[in-house]
Amino acid sequence: MSAPTSGTRRVLPIMLADQIGSLKPELADVIEYRKSGLSLNWIVGCPLDCGYCVRHLFDNFEMKVPRRLMSDEEAVRQLVGHAYFRPHKTPIQLLNRATDPMLPVVKPHVFNVLRQLDDRGLTNHVLIITRWRVAPEDCAVLNSFTNLRLTILVTHSNIQDPAIEPVDSNIAAASLRTLYEHAERYRTVLYWRPIVPGLNDSDTDITRARELSQHAHATVFTGLFFRNEIAAYYEAHDLPMPYEETARRKIMPEVAEQRVLDAFERDGSWGALFRKTSCGVAHAHGEADYNGHYGIRELCDICPPEQVAKCQAAWLKPDLANVVQEARGLGATGPIEVNDRAIVVEGLDEPPRYYLQHGFGFQCHDRAKPHHHRRHGRAPVGWKAENGNTGT
Repeated sequence: MSAPTSGTRRVLPIMLADQIGSLKPELADVIEYRKSGLSLNWIVGCPLDCGYCVRHLFDNFEMKVPRRLMSDEEAVRQLVGHAYFRPHKTPIQLLNRATDPMLPVVKPHVFNVLRQLDDRGLTNHVLIITRWRVAPEDCAVLNSFTNLRLTILVTHSNIQDPAIEPVDSNIAAASLRTLYEHAERYRTVLYWRPIVPGLNDSDTDITRARELSQHAHATVFTGLFFRNEIAAYYEAHDLPMPYEETARRKIMPEVAEQRVLDAFERDGSWGALFRKTSCGVAHAHGEADYNGHYGIRELCDICPPEQVAKCQAAWLKPDLANVVQEARGLGATGPIEVNDRAIVVEGLDEPPRYYLQHGFGFQCHDRAKPHHHRRHGRAPVGWKAENGNTGT
Protein backbone atom coordinates (compact mmCIF):
# COMPACT_ATOMS: atom_id res chain seq x y z
CA MET A 1 0.00 0.00 0.00
CA SER A 2 1.36 3.42 -0.91
CA ALA A 3 1.94 5.99 1.81
CA PRO A 4 -0.69 8.70 2.37
CA THR A 5 -0.18 11.87 0.38
CA SER A 6 -1.57 15.37 0.76
CA GLY A 7 -1.26 18.68 -0.99
CA THR A 8 -1.28 19.92 -4.54
CA ARG A 9 0.36 17.82 -7.22
CA ARG A 10 1.93 20.86 -8.90
CA VAL A 11 5.70 20.59 -8.67
CA LEU A 12 7.57 23.73 -7.73
CA PRO A 13 10.06 24.78 -10.41
CA ILE A 14 13.76 24.81 -9.67
CA MET A 15 15.46 28.18 -10.04
CA LEU A 16 18.03 28.61 -12.77
CA ALA A 17 21.70 28.90 -11.83
CA ASP A 18 21.86 32.61 -12.64
CA GLN A 19 18.75 33.22 -10.53
CA ILE A 20 20.30 31.39 -7.60
CA GLY A 21 23.51 33.33 -8.15
CA SER A 22 21.63 36.61 -7.67
CA LEU A 23 20.47 35.58 -4.20
CA LYS A 24 22.24 36.58 -1.03
CA PRO A 25 24.87 33.82 -0.47
CA GLU A 26 23.39 32.91 2.91
CA LEU A 27 20.02 32.27 1.25
CA ALA A 28 21.50 30.23 -1.58
CA ASP A 29 23.25 28.00 0.97
CA VAL A 30 20.47 25.53 1.74
CA ILE A 31 21.92 24.21 5.02
CA GLU A 32 22.38 26.34 8.13
CA TYR A 33 23.16 25.10 11.62
CA ARG A 34 20.84 26.67 14.17
CA LYS A 35 20.45 25.98 17.87
CA SER A 36 17.36 23.85 17.35
CA GLY A 37 18.93 21.83 14.56
CA LEU A 38 20.61 21.53 11.20
CA SER A 39 18.26 23.59 9.06
CA LEU A 40 17.42 22.54 5.48
CA ASN A 41 16.00 25.37 3.33
CA TRP A 42 15.79 24.21 -0.27
CA ILE A 43 12.63 26.25 -0.98
CA VAL A 44 12.51 30.06 -0.81
CA GLY A 45 9.67 32.52 -1.23
CA CYS A 46 6.59 33.14 0.91
CA PRO A 47 3.36 35.13 0.42
CA LEU A 48 2.42 35.49 4.09
CA ASP A 49 4.08 38.92 4.61
CA CYS A 50 4.62 38.89 8.39
CA GLY A 51 6.38 42.19 9.02
CA TYR A 52 8.89 40.78 11.51
CA CYS A 53 9.90 37.82 9.31
CA VAL A 54 13.56 36.77 9.30
CA ARG A 55 13.39 36.85 5.49
CA HIS A 56 14.31 40.52 5.83
CA LEU A 57 17.76 39.34 6.87
CA PHE A 58 18.17 37.51 3.55
CA ASP A 59 16.93 40.35 1.31
CA ASN A 60 14.13 38.20 -0.11
CA PHE A 61 11.04 39.51 1.65
CA GLU A 62 9.63 40.57 -1.72
CA MET A 63 9.96 37.02 -3.09
CA LYS A 64 6.35 35.93 -2.67
CA VAL A 65 6.20 32.86 -4.92
CA PRO A 66 7.95 29.74 -3.55
CA ARG A 67 10.70 28.24 -5.72
CA ARG A 68 13.11 25.36 -5.18
CA LEU A 69 16.86 25.81 -5.21
CA MET A 70 17.32 22.11 -5.99
CA SER A 71 15.37 18.88 -6.18
CA ASP A 72 14.03 17.27 -3.01
CA GLU A 73 16.36 14.33 -3.58
CA GLU A 74 19.41 16.55 -3.84
CA ALA A 75 18.36 18.44 -0.72
CA VAL A 76 18.25 15.18 1.24
CA ARG A 77 21.62 14.11 -0.13
CA GLN A 78 23.20 17.40 0.92
CA LEU A 79 21.67 17.19 4.38
CA VAL A 80 22.74 13.64 5.24
CA GLY A 81 26.13 14.22 3.63
CA HIS A 82 26.79 17.42 5.56
CA ALA A 83 29.91 17.45 7.73
CA TYR A 84 27.85 18.32 10.81
CA PHE A 85 25.12 15.70 10.29
CA ARG A 86 25.08 12.75 12.69
CA PRO A 87 22.56 9.98 11.96
CA HIS A 88 20.01 9.54 14.78
CA LYS A 89 21.52 12.42 16.76
CA THR A 90 21.58 15.77 14.96
CA PRO A 91 18.22 17.56 15.25
CA ILE A 92 16.85 18.71 11.88
CA GLN A 93 14.68 21.67 10.92
CA LEU A 94 12.86 21.96 7.60
CA LEU A 95 12.14 25.31 5.91
CA ASN A 96 12.28 27.57 8.94
CA ARG A 97 13.71 30.73 7.38
CA ALA A 98 12.36 31.39 3.87
CA THR A 99 8.85 29.95 3.46
CA ASP A 100 6.06 28.22 5.35
CA PRO A 101 6.32 24.43 5.00
CA MET A 102 2.54 23.90 5.01
CA LEU A 103 1.72 26.18 2.08
CA PRO A 104 -0.24 24.06 -0.45
CA VAL A 105 2.51 24.24 -3.10
CA VAL A 106 5.28 23.58 -0.56
CA LYS A 107 4.01 20.76 1.65
CA PRO A 108 4.19 17.97 -1.00
CA HIS A 109 7.93 18.63 -1.18
CA VAL A 110 8.17 18.65 2.62
CA PHE A 111 6.37 15.32 2.77
CA ASN A 112 8.67 13.95 0.06
CA VAL A 113 11.77 14.92 2.03
CA LEU A 114 10.31 13.48 5.23
CA ARG A 115 9.56 10.23 3.42
CA GLN A 116 13.13 9.97 2.12
CA LEU A 117 14.59 10.62 5.57
CA ASP A 118 12.21 8.16 7.20
CA ASP A 119 12.92 5.50 4.58
CA ARG A 120 16.61 5.72 5.52
CA GLY A 121 15.65 4.55 9.00
CA LEU A 122 16.78 7.81 10.60
CA THR A 123 15.43 8.55 14.07
CA ASN A 124 16.62 12.15 14.30
CA HIS A 125 14.37 14.84 15.73
CA VAL A 126 12.75 16.77 12.87
CA LEU A 127 11.12 20.14 13.59
CA ILE A 128 8.61 21.79 11.24
CA ILE A 129 7.31 25.30 12.06
CA THR A 130 4.10 26.59 10.49
CA ARG A 131 1.37 29.16 10.94
CA TRP A 132 -0.68 27.95 7.98
CA ARG A 133 -3.54 25.51 7.47
CA VAL A 134 -3.15 21.87 8.45
CA ALA A 135 -5.94 19.46 7.54
CA PRO A 136 -6.73 15.96 8.85
CA GLU A 137 -5.34 14.44 5.63
CA ASP A 138 -2.02 16.20 6.35
CA CYS A 139 -2.03 14.64 9.80
CA ALA A 140 -2.44 11.21 8.19
CA VAL A 141 0.74 11.81 6.22
CA LEU A 142 2.60 13.03 9.30
CA ASN A 143 1.50 9.96 11.22
CA SER A 144 2.82 7.68 8.48
CA PHE A 145 6.49 8.29 9.28
CA THR A 146 7.63 5.49 11.55
CA ASN A 147 11.25 6.34 12.39
CA LEU A 148 11.66 10.11 12.61
CA ARG A 149 10.86 11.89 15.85
CA LEU A 150 8.67 14.51 14.23
CA THR A 151 7.38 17.69 15.88
CA ILE A 152 5.07 20.28 14.32
CA LEU A 153 5.43 23.66 16.00
CA VAL A 154 2.48 25.95 15.31
CA THR A 155 3.34 29.65 15.47
CA HIS A 156 0.57 31.67 17.10
CA SER A 157 0.88 35.28 18.23
CA ASN A 158 -2.65 36.75 18.22
CA ILE A 159 -1.21 39.99 16.80
CA GLN A 160 -4.23 41.86 15.45
CA ASP A 161 -2.48 44.56 13.40
CA PRO A 162 -2.68 43.33 9.77
CA ALA A 163 0.19 45.60 8.77
CA ILE A 164 2.46 43.64 11.12
CA GLU A 165 0.88 40.22 10.75
CA PRO A 166 -1.68 39.87 7.94
CA VAL A 167 -2.24 36.17 8.63
CA ASP A 168 -5.24 35.60 10.89
CA SER A 169 -4.08 33.83 14.05
CA ASN A 170 -7.30 31.81 13.99
CA ILE A 171 -5.73 29.80 11.15
CA ALA A 172 -2.87 28.72 13.40
CA ALA A 173 -5.25 28.02 16.28
CA ALA A 174 -7.37 25.74 14.10
CA SER A 175 -4.28 23.95 12.79
CA LEU A 176 -3.01 23.39 16.33
CA ARG A 177 -6.29 21.80 17.40
CA THR A 178 -6.39 19.62 14.29
CA LEU A 179 -2.80 18.47 14.76
CA TYR A 180 -3.29 17.66 18.44
CA GLU A 181 -6.55 15.81 17.83
CA HIS A 182 -4.99 13.54 15.20
CA ALA A 183 -1.50 13.12 16.68
CA GLU A 184 -0.28 9.55 16.89
CA ARG A 185 3.36 9.29 15.89
CA TYR A 186 4.21 13.00 15.74
CA ARG A 187 3.96 15.64 18.48
CA THR A 188 2.54 19.18 18.41
CA VAL A 189 3.94 22.26 20.15
CA LEU A 190 2.24 25.63 20.57
CA TYR A 191 4.91 28.10 19.49
CA TRP A 192 3.65 31.26 21.20
CA ARG A 193 5.67 33.98 19.53
CA PRO A 194 6.66 36.69 19.14
CA ILE A 195 5.40 38.16 22.40
CA VAL A 196 5.77 41.95 22.28
CA PRO A 197 4.74 44.08 25.29
CA GLY A 198 1.81 46.34 24.48
CA LEU A 199 1.08 44.54 21.21
CA ASN A 200 -0.07 41.03 22.12
CA ASP A 201 0.50 40.48 25.83
CA SER A 202 -2.86 41.64 27.19
CA ASP A 203 -4.81 39.53 29.66
CA THR A 204 -6.99 38.44 26.74
CA ASP A 205 -3.96 37.39 24.68
CA ILE A 206 -2.49 35.40 27.54
CA THR A 207 -5.82 33.75 28.35
CA ARG A 208 -6.14 32.69 24.71
CA ALA A 209 -2.65 31.20 24.73
CA ARG A 210 -3.41 29.36 27.94
CA GLU A 211 -6.53 27.85 26.37
CA LEU A 212 -4.63 26.85 23.24
CA SER A 213 -1.93 25.22 25.35
CA GLN A 214 -4.48 22.55 26.23
CA HIS A 215 -4.35 21.48 22.58
CA ALA A 216 -0.61 20.85 22.43
CA HIS A 217 1.91 18.44 23.94
CA ALA A 218 3.98 21.44 25.07
CA THR A 219 4.01 25.24 24.83
CA VAL A 220 7.10 27.34 24.09
CA PHE A 221 6.94 31.12 24.52
CA THR A 222 9.52 33.55 23.23
CA GLY A 223 10.11 37.11 22.12
CA LEU A 224 10.94 39.02 18.96
CA PHE A 225 13.98 38.99 16.74
CA PHE A 226 14.35 42.72 16.05
CA ARG A 227 17.38 43.19 13.84
CA ASN A 228 18.41 46.29 11.89
CA GLU A 229 16.88 44.96 8.67
CA ILE A 230 13.52 44.39 10.35
CA ALA A 231 13.62 47.81 12.02
CA ALA A 232 14.27 49.37 8.61
CA TYR A 233 11.18 47.65 7.22
CA TYR A 234 9.08 48.89 10.14
CA GLU A 235 10.33 52.45 9.60
CA ALA A 236 9.76 52.37 5.84
CA HIS A 237 6.17 51.19 6.33
CA ASP A 238 5.33 53.48 9.26
CA LEU A 239 4.80 50.55 11.61
CA PRO A 240 4.93 51.18 15.36
CA MET A 241 8.41 50.42 16.60
CA PRO A 242 8.25 47.65 19.22
CA TYR A 243 11.57 48.67 20.78
CA GLU A 244 13.89 51.66 20.70
CA GLU A 245 16.88 49.49 19.85
CA THR A 246 17.70 46.35 17.91
CA ALA A 247 19.51 43.30 19.24
CA ARG A 248 21.39 40.20 18.08
CA ARG A 249 19.30 37.93 20.28
CA LYS A 250 15.55 37.67 20.80
CA ILE A 251 14.03 40.41 22.93
CA MET A 252 11.87 39.16 25.77
CA PRO A 253 11.65 41.79 28.53
CA GLU A 254 11.59 40.60 32.11
CA VAL A 255 8.17 42.12 32.79
CA ALA A 256 6.67 40.29 29.80
CA GLU A 257 8.08 36.97 30.91
CA GLN A 258 6.78 37.48 34.42
CA ARG A 259 3.26 38.25 33.13
CA VAL A 260 3.28 34.95 31.27
CA LEU A 261 4.57 32.98 34.24
CA ASP A 262 2.08 34.56 36.61
CA ALA A 263 -0.81 33.72 34.29
CA PHE A 264 0.21 30.09 33.77
CA GLU A 265 1.20 29.28 37.35
CA ARG A 266 -1.22 27.15 39.35
CA ASP A 267 -0.17 25.94 42.80
CA GLY A 268 3.53 26.04 41.97
CA SER A 269 3.16 24.36 38.57
CA TRP A 270 3.30 25.90 35.11
CA GLY A 271 2.19 22.81 33.20
CA ALA A 272 4.06 22.02 30.00
CA LEU A 273 5.35 25.59 29.53
CA PHE A 274 8.94 26.10 28.38
CA ARG A 275 11.28 28.95 27.56
CA LYS A 276 13.34 27.02 25.02
CA THR A 277 12.28 25.23 21.85
CA SER A 278 14.31 22.09 22.45
CA CYS A 279 12.94 21.83 25.99
CA GLY A 280 9.38 21.80 24.68
CA VAL A 281 10.21 19.34 21.90
CA ALA A 282 12.00 17.01 24.30
CA HIS A 283 9.10 17.06 26.77
CA ALA A 284 6.61 16.37 23.99
CA HIS A 285 8.55 13.21 23.09
CA GLY A 286 9.19 12.16 26.69
CA GLU A 287 12.95 12.67 26.39
CA ALA A 288 15.72 14.73 27.94
CA ASP A 289 16.56 18.06 26.29
CA TYR A 290 19.07 17.52 23.50
CA ASN A 291 20.53 21.02 24.00
CA GLY A 292 21.70 20.31 27.55
CA HIS A 293 19.82 23.24 29.07
CA TYR A 294 19.82 21.48 32.43
CA GLY A 295 23.24 23.06 32.96
CA ILE A 296 21.55 26.47 33.03
CA ARG A 297 19.66 25.46 36.12
CA GLU A 298 17.49 28.58 36.45
CA LEU A 299 15.90 27.68 33.12
CA CYS A 300 14.36 24.62 34.79
CA ASP A 301 12.43 26.46 37.49
CA ILE A 302 9.15 26.24 35.56
CA CYS A 303 9.65 22.74 34.11
CA PRO A 304 7.56 19.78 35.27
CA PRO A 305 9.46 17.79 37.93
CA GLU A 306 9.38 14.64 35.82
CA GLN A 307 11.02 16.53 32.94
CA VAL A 308 13.72 17.92 35.20
CA ALA A 309 14.43 14.37 36.39
CA LYS A 310 14.82 13.14 32.80
CA CYS A 311 17.20 15.95 31.92
CA GLN A 312 19.21 15.52 35.13
CA ALA A 313 19.64 11.79 34.46
CA ALA A 314 20.87 12.40 30.91
CA TRP A 315 23.06 15.42 31.68
CA LEU A 316 26.73 14.47 31.93
CA LYS A 317 29.60 16.91 32.18
CA PRO A 318 31.94 15.99 29.30
CA ASP A 319 35.60 15.20 29.73
CA LEU A 320 37.72 18.28 29.12
CA ALA A 321 40.29 16.41 27.04
CA ASN A 322 37.57 15.16 24.67
CA VAL A 323 36.07 18.62 24.37
CA VAL A 324 39.47 20.20 23.67
CA GLN A 325 40.24 17.64 20.99
CA GLU A 326 36.94 18.20 19.16
CA ALA A 327 36.92 21.97 19.62
CA ARG A 328 40.49 22.36 18.36
CA GLY A 329 39.59 20.22 15.37
CA LEU A 330 36.82 22.69 14.58
CA GLY A 331 39.17 25.68 14.87
CA ALA A 332 38.75 26.85 18.46
CA THR A 333 41.36 29.32 19.66
CA GLY A 334 42.26 30.43 23.16
CA PRO A 335 41.42 28.63 26.39
CA ILE A 336 38.64 26.02 26.46
CA GLU A 337 36.63 25.53 29.63
CA VAL A 338 34.06 23.03 30.81
CA ASN A 339 32.25 24.40 33.84
CA ASP A 340 29.06 23.34 35.60
CA ARG A 341 26.90 25.27 33.15
CA ALA A 342 28.50 25.03 29.73
CA ILE A 343 31.45 24.44 27.48
CA VAL A 344 33.07 27.84 26.89
CA VAL A 345 35.14 28.39 23.74
CA GLU A 346 36.72 31.14 21.67
CA GLY A 347 37.05 31.50 17.94
CA LEU A 348 34.10 29.31 16.94
CA ASP A 349 31.06 30.59 15.07
CA GLU A 350 27.57 29.30 15.86
CA PRO A 351 27.55 26.17 13.62
CA PRO A 352 30.58 24.45 15.21
CA ARG A 353 29.37 25.47 18.66
CA TYR A 354 26.01 23.83 17.99
CA TYR A 355 27.80 20.78 16.63
CA LEU A 356 29.65 20.46 19.94
CA GLN A 357 26.48 21.19 21.92
CA HIS A 358 24.43 18.49 20.23
CA GLY A 359 27.31 16.05 20.27
CA PHE A 360 27.92 16.34 23.99
CA GLY A 361 24.35 17.18 25.04
CA PHE A 362 25.88 20.08 26.94
CA GLN A 363 25.56 23.82 26.40
CA CYS A 364 28.39 25.44 24.40
CA HIS A 365 28.90 29.19 24.69
CA ASP A 366 31.15 31.78 23.09
CA ARG A 367 33.23 33.51 25.76
CA ALA A 368 32.71 36.83 23.97
CA LYS A 369 28.89 36.46 24.00
CA PRO A 370 28.06 35.19 27.49
CA HIS A 371 24.63 33.93 28.54
CA HIS A 372 23.87 35.98 31.62
CA HIS A 373 22.08 34.64 34.67
CA ARG A 374 18.27 34.52 34.32
CA ARG A 375 18.25 36.20 30.90
CA HIS A 376 18.36 32.78 29.25
CA GLY A 377 20.36 33.80 26.19
CA ARG A 378 18.08 36.72 25.40
CA ALA A 379 18.87 40.33 24.55
CA PRO A 380 19.51 42.76 27.43
CA VAL A 381 16.57 44.95 26.38
CA GLY A 382 13.98 45.13 29.14
CA TRP A 383 16.12 43.73 31.96
CA LYS A 384 16.85 45.70 35.12
CA ALA A 385 20.55 44.98 35.37
CA GLU A 386 23.33 44.46 32.87
CA ASN A 387 23.61 40.78 33.72
CA GLY A 388 19.86 40.21 33.86
CA ASN A 389 20.00 39.62 37.59
CA THR A 390 18.25 41.98 39.98
CA GLY A 391 19.72 40.16 42.94
CA THR A 392 23.30 39.49 43.94
